[in-house]
Amino acid sequence: MKVDFTRWLPAIAKDSYRKTALSVVGVAALGGLAFGPTAVAAPITTGPHEGAVAAIDLATGKARADDPGADVKSDLTTGARGGTSDDGKPSRDQLIPHGVEGAQSRIPLDDAQLSNARAIIEAAKKTGVGERGAVVGVATSLQESKLYNLGHLGAYNDHDSQGLFQQRPSSGWGSPDQITDPDYAATAFFSALKNVGGWQDLPLTTAAQTVQVSAYPFAYAQWEEQAADIVQQLW
Repeated sequence: MKVDFTRWLPAIAKDSYRKTALSVVGVAALGGLAFGPTAVAAPITTGPHEGAVAAIDLATGKARADDPGADVKSDLTTGARGGTSDDGKPSRDQLIPHGVEGAQSRIPLDDAQLSNARAIIEAAKKTGVGERGAVVGVATSLQESKLYNLGHLGAYNDHDSQGLFQQRPSSGWGSPDQITDPDYAATAFFSALKNVGGWQDLPLTTAAQTVQVSAYPFAYAQWEEQAADIVQQLW
């Protein structure tokens, strides 16, 4: 039976900080699987469900990218290219010290995504991982959830993965309420990143993969440039 995944329904849940957790009907894993910080990934040979990919594309704005009325922030999808910054914001050299790996992807951003990006950046400041850590975090969330704070997706959920980083309660990341709180989820991600020896000197995809233990370890690299643009402009 063919299921129409172009119809999606966000289920909104707000915490005390008025962050939203979005559940999109028919959305499966977005290409990453966040195991616990000390867990070992089991072999996975299947990719995201075809219909789920279509649904998340619609939910994250890909299907609206050519819509002139879409609520997107084009300045965060084109980005600056300067090597230095004289306005107190981090320079490109600080944000991308090793250069990007491979072809880069970009998506339009709405207000919910920008709010979640700010939460990740604030957690990066709080945990002391700095500008480069923020780029790693934003790029990881772009891959895992397109910067949407996803709740449980029912039958199409990837195991029990939820939130900005698709972290799993069963792997020790926290309760569902915790990992769908952007500040908690980002702080947990950065705490695990800080336990990766020499993460600052690693390529972004290696640093992210060491924390996430994803079935798609090279997917994070494609978001490095947009993540740097976001961090540079929101820092």
